Amino acid sequence: MTHPKAQTAAFRTGGRLALLALVCAALQVGSIRAEQPGMRITPNFKEADISQIIEAVSTATGRNIIIDPRVRAQVTLLSDKPMTPDQFYQAFLAILQVHGFVAVPSGNVLKILPDANMRQVPGNDLPAHVSATSDELVTQVLTVKSVSAAQLVPVLRPLIPQNGQLSQVVGTNLLIISDRANNVNRIMRIIARIDQASGSDIEVIPLQSATAADTVRVLNALVTQGGEGGANVKLVADDRSNSVLLGGDPSARLRIRTLIANLDTPLDTGGETTVRYLHYAKAEDLASKLKEQITSSGQGSSSTPNRGPNQAAVQPAPTNAASAASFSLAGGTGSIWADKDTNALVITAPQRTMRAINAVIDKLDIRRAMVRVQAIIAEVSVDKTSDLGVNWIVDGSNSKLAVGGFIEPIGGASAIDLYGAIKGTSTNLAAATGTNIGIGRLSATGVNFGAIVRALQGDSRTNIISKPDIIARDNDEAKIEVGQEVPFVTGQYTGSTGTTSAFQTVQRQQVGTILTVTPQVNGGGDSILLKIQLESSSLQGTSFADSQQVTNKRTISTAVQIPDGETLVLGGLIQDRTTNSEQRVPFLGRIPILGELFRTRDTGKSKTNLMVFIQPHIIPDDGSAIIETNSKYEYIREEQRKINHESTVLPLQPFQKIEPLPPLNQPAPKAPAPPAAAPAGSATTKPAATPADPNAHPDASAPAADSGKSP
Repeated sequence: MTHPKAQTAAFRTGGRLALLALVCAALQVGSIRAEQPGMRITPNFKEADISQIIEAVSTATGRNIIIDPRVRAQVTLLSDKPMTPDQFYQAFLAILQVHGFVAVPSGNVLKILPDANMRQVPGNDLPAHVSATSDELVTQVLTVKSVSAAQLVPVLRPLIPQNGQLSQVVGTNLLIISDRANNVNRIMRIIARIDQASGSDIEVIPLQSATAADTVRVLNALVTQGGEGGANVKLVADDRSNSVLLGGDPSARLRIRTLIANLDTPLDTGGETTVRYLHYAKAEDLASKLKEQITSSGQGSSSTPNRGPNQAAVQPAPTNAASAASFSLAGGTGSIWADKDTNALVITAPQRTMRAINAVIDKLDIRRAMVRVQAIIAEVSVDKTSDLGVNWIVDGSNSKLAVGGFIEPIGGASAIDLYGAIKGTSTNLAAATGTNIGIGRLSATGVNFGAIVRALQGDSRTNIISKPDIIARDNDEAKIEVGQEVPFVTGQYTGSTGTTSAFQTVQRQQVGTILTVTPQVNGGGDSILLKIQLESSSLQGTSFADSQQVTNKRTISTAVQIPDGETLVLGGLIQDRTTNSEQRVPFLGRIPILGELFRTRDTGKSKTNLMVFIQPHIIPDDGSAIIETNSKYEYIREEQRKINHESTVLPLQPFQKIEPLPPLNQPAPKAPAPPAAAPAGSATTKPAATPADPNAHPDASAPAADSGKSP
């Protein structure tokens, strides 16, 4: 019902209030009573359509309002106190919140939408002040200083309505909140209460006798079981400095500090003894190195100091110890000695020193990589020689003629040797090689003469490839020698009659291939520094009886850096030599055709190509070592199979065969299981055992064992 008194009052206010009163009177759904001074409004609506209230708000505030078609509701608003237009607008926002709508300002236009879209529409973004009583839509960005924003999101999310927004900016400590102003204000107050720096500092408590990790473990178990005050204190162990980091409430920290002081006390024995078995390092070497490292880092000397309450007694090393080392530190004294039989270190020291020693041992007692080094010595040589000449002699002494001739040995033989061979007084002609044509006359009377024509051409080609192969451990020297001990005569004594007998002094020297290498794998494990000494020697001849033996020797000593698996040339020799000699009689030797009777010629040409290559390959683990071993083992077995295929039996011994190598890592045969007891009245038949043929192809007899790979 419309009250006439309200209409009269509305007209007296004039302007917007008069229009608002007329609207209410025309609709007859409620009333708005305006009173002066200050243009106050007393709205009263009961079961009115929300669009009517929106029209009244537009009239009272002077705003243009756009209503979403989905905005539908019956609203009741009762008030017994007058309101200002701004208060009336805040009451309108509360009505929208109750009915699930939201007012979104856009310039001078106000849009009324369902609050399901409140996340996507702009509101009062980043205001300087967020009202604690307003229901307007607000978006605020908050910076969290003392706590983690990610930890606050699950705590505050239940306080935000479903259509509101609360999220953390990834990578920063920022929170984004989008909701109605009064709730955003509440969230901001909660965050301000939580986001406060702790009043307690972090204490660092160094330990002298106890271990930080064990101490923290014991204290955490005590705090967890005790319950009270456990959430107000936090303990962290720093193994590097053997310290306990303590944080939390000051009163709780005081109690924890007392417990730490009681736990950090030395043992009654003053120290502990540990036996540390080594896997890869040598105990004797490591004991001396640890002594140097610990003594240089400690204070005092290894003499007998005054024993304090926190010092360990010096333990004497046993008499059968391979090496012993005593040391002195600020925290106490102790000893280290190595047991050679078990490759172990026996350490007696305080806990703090014991941890330092074990940390060093952990770094040193590691498996070092191995390196396979293969050297390739390739030599190709060609020698060509040519000899041509004529020797002659005339003996006319029996006929009173002159004696003369041209005598020049060719290839070790001359006309004199021919004459001696005919008379049986010389055998040197038998050593001559090539084509030898001789003619002559030998008689007691008359003129004797002799002539020899010799022609020789020789070609020699040599192709020698040596491949010494060796495996060495990282930073350890390895050496392989393949050759012969050749005797060389260094002196002789003929002796005299009736006194000392004749004798010779002989010195034996190594002739062959000698490879000495020290590999060092770099930190990245992709290249190797090699210190190499390579010697390859051989005899010029083949007989060891000759005291004038000549040895060909090739030596390389160098240090190179080679990538893993690559090949590098170390050095070599390329030599080309030509010789040409001629022996002749002056003037006569230059006469054409006839001069051939008065000269001999020798020519020679030799060419040598020698190269040395090196190829390292890192073997990082046991699996790689097994692969390398299997490949070489199977290579030898394959060579044996070829021999067996070509000749299955030994000559003159038809019942003997060549025994091949067994398959690598073949499992030992298992003993046959005892036969089960046969039932009474039944017979059991035992199959005949088939003997294994050791010469059978492993692929046919045991294919699994002959796979060439380790099981």
